[in-house]
Formats: sequence, structure tokens, C-alpha cells
Amino acid sequence: MNLKKHTIGPIRRVGLVDLFRGRPGRPPWDLLALTKMVAQPTATPQAIVGWSRLKSNIICSLYQGRSGCASHILAIKLMRAYAARGKPDVTRKVFDKIPERNNVICNVMIRSYVNNHFYKDAILMYKSTLACGVTPDHYTLPCVLKACSSMDNLRFGVQIHCPAVKKGLDLTLFTGNGLIAMYGKCGNLVEARRVFDEMPQRDIVSWNSMVAGYAQNGRFDEALEVCKEMDSLGVKPDSGTMASLAPAVTNTSAENVMFVKKIFSDMAKDELVAWNVMIAMYANNSMSSEAIGLYTQMEAHGIEPDAITIASVLPACGDLSAVSLGKRIHEYIEIKKLRPNLSVENALIDMYAKCGCLQDARKVFDEMQIKDVISWTSMMSAYGRSGKGEQAVDLFSKMQDLGIIPDSIAFVSILSACSHAGLLEEGRNYYKLMIEEYKIVPRLEHSTCMVDILGRAGKVDEANIHIKQMSMEPNDRVWGALLSACHVYNNMDIGVIAADRLFQLAPQQSGYYVLLSNIYAKAGRWKDVTLFRSIMKGRGVKKIPAVSNVELDDHVHTFLAGDRSHPQMEEIYLELDILLGKMKEAGYVPKTDTALHDVEEEEKENHLVVHSEKLAIVFAIINSEPRVPIRVTKNLRVCEDCHIAIKFISKITERQIIVRDTNRYHHFENGVCSCGDYW
Repeated sequence: MNLKKHTIGPIRRVGLVDLFRGRPGRPPWDLLALTKMVAQPTATPQAIVGWSRLKSNIICSLYQGRSGCASHILAIKLMRAYAARGKPDVTRKVFDKIPERNNVICNVMIRSYVNNHFYKDAILMYKSTLACGVTPDHYTLPCVLKACSSMDNLRFGVQIHCPAVKKGLDLTLFTGNGLIAMYGKCGNLVEARRVFDEMPQRDIVSWNSMVAGYAQNGRFDEALEVCKEMDSLGVKPDSGTMASLAPAVTNTSAENVMFVKKIFSDMAKDELVAWNVMIAMYANNSMSSEAIGLYTQMEAHGIEPDAITIASVLPACGDLSAVSLGKRIHEYIEIKKLRPNLSVENALIDMYAKCGCLQDARKVFDEMQIKDVISWTSMMSAYGRSGKGEQAVDLFSKMQDLGIIPDSIAFVSILSACSHAGLLEEGRNYYKLMIEEYKIVPRLEHSTCMVDILGRAGKVDEANIHIKQMSMEPNDRVWGALLSACHVYNNMDIGVIAADRLFQLAPQQSGYYVLLSNIYAKAGRWKDVTLFRSIMKGRGVKKIPAVSNVELDDHVHTFLAGDRSHPQMEEIYLELDILLGKMKEAGYVPKTDTALHDVEEEEKENHLVVHSEKLAIVFAIINSEPRVPIRVTKNLRVCEDCHIAIKFISKITERQIIVRDTNRYHHFENGVCSCGDYW
């Protein structure tokens, strides 16, 4: 009888006695096959429900006329079947009907709880077995230790360690590895290392557990030292090693990135987890080009990405405005049915928002079955940075109406949206709401937003007062927001005060020197401009080179100011010269008053015309079809001249041009920018 083809109905007709005792042509071990059927993923719900109803009679029959050993084997098979189906409650009912229990049966019950994430029940079960006089073995303790790890229950984990030492089980691989993992997860790395060092024998799991312990506690350098120790002893890292490093791959040093890259290069490339860790490490360390390049390599190797891969690579696509690749990944998500998935959907919103595709971002947002505060915050931030503060305010109200409590990051998003849209009163109200109703203590990010809101609205003196009244010491971003406002409104007195604080807090940040120099340049104080350039040189401060990226056919092209290295540079400069002539005919006048050199106007114009974003835009115009939107990402703020020039370019070429700088998004269309010249 092929039981896989039958539901519980035919099983009932056969009869329980026939199943257990056999009948002509029907062997007594049909129960084993029946148990396997219940464990099959393809088993029908009717079969499982019917089988559950029969379990009491089956267990009673199980021990009638059978030896204890044979009955135990069948009971264990049945318990494992229910555990595999995610039904530890039914497993427990089977367990409770077994008259005599040994450590094997107790281990199965504990493992059933642990594998189904019922960790507290697993610990209670362990205590119960001890009370019944059942002796734990080297299979029992690793399971209970895993439960302790998952619950961060260091206290009980230490209690497990004691009997393990008394019985010598701490020296076995399984228990030793369990102890390392438990101590590492619970933050006691000294004890984890002691257990590791005292183990007479280690396997790759031992090493990976030690790596994971350091990585989970943010001690990435020590995690890599363990990897180097492995290498020196000839232990080859595997995909588990890479997975162990995963928690600590954010904001690490270039040296650490290179070492992990070496580990990855030396290992087999057939494990998805290794690719995922590398992509995440690149994406989380501002190496977006490398993340996208590795994702492309992964596809070429025939490795199919999963939700973790997608959630890691999409932010990198957004960082580089690689919307074509982002949309291709979105299509893959739909084909593979990776939605609904909060991480993936939030990453999609983030990617589209960073690429300036607000409608696409909103479509993903509206289609989400479940939204968390991150979803709402991402969408509000997208609207805010695009100058659509009213939409961000509307979204915040809807979030409140649905009972979703905004956190401190949500308030950063809405305050920033008010800043970019010039919503002064709304910003004041949200700041007050955050403190008085939600009892959120303002952080530096909130104060930066408020200074920015006040400063952009021309309330430079009030912004300065806000800084003086802050309960915490203002950082360079707070003072930077004030200096920026002073630059816009030509407030030299407060600008000098802000700059003085900035040169103390961030003496190597060239942008602040440039801002103050621009204030002096606007006032025609060229001696002061020269003085600051001399100070920068004396302190070894170098101006960050302006870099603009533009995507074409899934490839990101990078341009520097005055760049001559691109293969199409001759064609780009020729087209730029023609375009510049058309712009001047349309009324364009180069904005030269903030150029840092007291030189002839023509020389200033020549300097402005080769800014990186202009070169990137002209390259895109040459190489794409008419009316196709152009998306550019810049590592610095767009200068005033480029902002004016791109408005003319958008009208002359009839192109939508989206430029994302370090501060916001600019949507240029038909000679108008979405920021309303307020940035």
C-alpha cells in the first residue's frame, strides 16, 4: 500500500489493529510508513488532522503486546514526525502517553521544543527530566544550551556548564561548541574563549562559534584575529565562517574589508551565504559599486539571490542611482514571489526614493500588506528630501491615525521634510509634539533639523539661540546647519562664530572652510578667501573632489570636475560647448560670485562649466534616447551655478533631470526645480 497516495479516510478503513498487528499481505511495520507520511511536506491537511485524532488510540495500541524497545522506536518516530511538522504541542501529547521514558525520548522532546523555538518549554522539559532521574548526555546539553543562547539566559547556561564539567561532557565537541555559542551570544566572551582554549579537539563549528561570539558583540577586529588564527593552523574558513562574521560587517576599516575579501576569494563560491555577507559588507561600508559588481558576479556564477541578498544590494543601487538594475531586481522579486517581506519591501522603497522615483516608491508602499515604522519613515524621508513636505506631513498624520507610534527616527524624517519644504510652523509643532506628547528627548539629529528649519527660513538669530539653549553639546552637523544658513543669508557675523566652532570640532572637513570662504567671496573679501585657502593648506586640509555618477545600461559611469579620462570626453566637451551656447541664448548667466579665486570672469566661467554633474548630464544626453529621464548622484552639494544651469538644460533638452546631492533630491523639469530654489 502506497500511503502517500491516501488520506486518512482509507487509513481508517484499513483499521488500527491491522496496522499494528498485521493481516494477510500487510506487514506490521506499516506504522513506520504512516509516520513518515505525516512528516512529509506534501501530506494533506486532512491526513494530518485525522492522524492527530487517532493518536491517543495509536499510542495505547503501541504498547499492547510489544517489547519496550520496539514500542519506544515507534513512539520516537512519531514524535519526530510531529516535531518536523512544527507541532511540538502534539509531540508533547505523544510524549506524555509513553509509560517509561529514557534519555533518548527526553532528548527528542527537548529538541522538538528547541527546533520550533519553544525555548522556555525546552528548559522546563530539561528540569523535568532531571527531577524524574533521567541522566542527561552529550545530546541533551547542546540542545538546552541552544535554548539558553536564544533566550540570552546566561544564568541557566552557567548552571548547565557545571554538570557538564562534572560528567566530562564539556570536553566533547557538541557540548563544548554549545558552551562557546551560549557564552558568546550572552556576551561573556572571556568564558567563551576559555572553553574554546581548553577543548582537546575542535572542528570548524568551534572556530565559527568563537568568531560569531566576537562579531555578535561588535568586536570585529577580534573576530578577524580568530580567522587569522584559523588560517595559521591550516583550518580553512567555510560559509559558516562568513555567516559568523555577518553581524559585524558595518562601518569597519578598509583593512578588515580586504581581509574578509581574501577569505571569500579563497573559498568555494557555491554557498549563497558567503556572497550575501560580502555584498552586505560592501553596501554597509559605502562601497556601493563593489556591492553591485559582486551581485553581478554572483548572477554570472548561477547563484540565485534570496531575500537577504536583495535587501542588501538594493540600497547600493539607490546609492548610485542605478535604477535600471534596481527595477530588474524588482522584477526578479515579483517572479520569485519574495513579497510580502518587510526587509525587501523597505529596501525597494529606499532604492526608488534614492533614485528619485517617488511614484514607484509610493506604489511599493501602498501595496505592502504590513508596514512598520521603518516603512512609513522611509516614505516620509523620500518626500521630504524631494521638497514635497506637504505629502510627508500627510503621511505622518495617517501613520498616527493608524495607531503607529513614531520613534525618534520618524521625527528626524518629518522635521527634515519640514526643513526642505520651508514649513517653519509645522516644524516647530512637530518638535514640540515629540517632546511633550511622545516624551522623546531631543537628540543631536533633531536639533540639527530645527537649526536647519530656522536657518532656511531666514531665522538665523533664532537658530543661533536654539543652539545656545541645547541641553547637549552641539556637534559639527548642528554648527554646519547654522553656517549653511549664514551662507544663504549673507550673515557674516554669526557665520564666523559657527565657522570658529567647526574648525575646532572638525578641523579636517574641507566643506566648512569652503562655506566660510564662499561667504567672504560673496562680500568680495578676497584677502580673507586667500587667507582661508592658506590655512587649509597649512593644516593639510584638502577639498573633497566632486564626483557625479550616472547609470547607463546597468553600468555606473563616474565623472570628476574637469575630467578628461572618460573615453567619450572629446564628444562630451563638444556637446557641452554647444549646449552652453544655447543656454546663454536662453538667458543663462554663470553664477561666479562664489568662485574662490579673485580672477577674471572668463576664467571663473571656465571653472564652473566643467563641474562633474554637468559632464555626467551631457554624457547621459549623448547616450540615451530623447525624453528619457536622467539621474545623477553627487557626493557634494550642488553649487548655485550648476543648479541654475541644470534648470536651463532641462528646458532646452526637454528632459527630466533628477540630481541627488548630499542634502536632498532636485527634480528638474521644464526649467523648474522641485526644491523651489530652496536648498
